[in-house]
Amino acid sequence: MTHRYWCDECGHRTPRLDAADAERRLLEHYAAHHPEVAPGGQVETGRGLGGCACLGLTALLLLLAVVVAAYRH
Repeated sequence: MTHRYWCDECGHRTPRLDAADAERRLLEHYAAHHPEVAPGGQVETGRGLGGCACLGLTALLLLLAVVVAAYRH
């Protein structure tokens, strides 16, 4: 499962990461940009595809390109 944290102060959001890494990134953001404010915000959770969606889409587009090239000849 992936997590993305949103900063309440400025709308900054972390990348989709595992819970510990996303929380660490939010804390680092608050320390650097809002040092006198207690960290807060919202968390967005998702299943996370781990890059498989991009790989699948790339493979599909490559297959489509091969089919189109084959029919053009």
